[in-house]
Amino acid sequence: MQQIGIIAGGGQFPFLVSRAAKKRGIKVYAVAHIGEADPGLETMVEEIRWIRLGQVKQLIQFFKSHHVTEAVMAGSITKTRMFSGLRPDLKALKILAGIDHTQDDGLLRAFAAELEKEGIVIRGSAFLLPELLAPNGCWTRRKPSSREMAEVRFGWRIVKEIGRLDIGQTVVVRNGSVMAVEAIDGTDATIRRGGELGKEKTVVVKASKPNQDMRFDMPAVGVKTLETMIGVRASVLAVEAGKTLAFDREAMVKLADQHRIAIIGIDASSV
Repeated sequence: MQQIGIIAGGGQFPFLVSRAAKKRGIKVYAVAHIGEADPGLETMVEEIRWIRLGQVKQLIQFFKSHHVTEAVMAGSITKTRMFSGLRPDLKALKILAGIDHTQDDGLLRAFAAELEKEGIVIRGSAFLLPELLAPNGCWTRRKPSSREMAEVRFGWRIVKEIGRLDIGQTVVVRNGSVMAVEAIDGTDATIRRGGELGKEKTVVVKASKPNQDMRFDMPAVGVKTLETMIGVRASVLAVEAGKTLAFDREAMVKLADQHRIAIIGIDASSV
């Protein structure tokens, strides 16, 4: 591989992918979303094109002009921008017309299929950074109690069901009740909503959808996740091992240990 494209959203993931590619001698060409991607990404890539959400034709033309045939989707897009920041061109309108809803999986699969028709294959999110995938087992000094593990198993059943319905990837539970389910507002807002209702010692469970497409929209956690949990005095974070991106894992564990939060990676076969 001589070059790769990055379809960049917010956060550090585009930077990490760029750095990993450059270490392998791969040139990086980025299409970055205005209002989402960090302008500092310009210093990490060969060339960058800034677009608004929905400007698919520009994205394709930019990649083709640099002979990019493989690309990675990296970084977050604020989902509420679908209602305020979307600027669909004719190519995007064609994609939207071909699906019956704009839920994550259907929209992203249709987008990836359109790019593949143009000769641009979307690779898995972590194919350059497998070390980011969450490991199995307890990460922290404090292990979840038997009561907390019962909450994790309960939350797992719920999060897999909302994933099957393509609603979200996170639930917050306490005492066998669902405090919050992730919707379009995202993980941090879900943790805050659940924490306000549960008051304290809530359990946060984040997992992939049953038919998760590993090319995009993988569950992700990081230091910000822990900071949000600390703010509502949550007690456990459980994530799906091997199918969740964990950014700054060492910093996450250090912060969790300071606040006696347990973090655990769950293998689907063990739940």
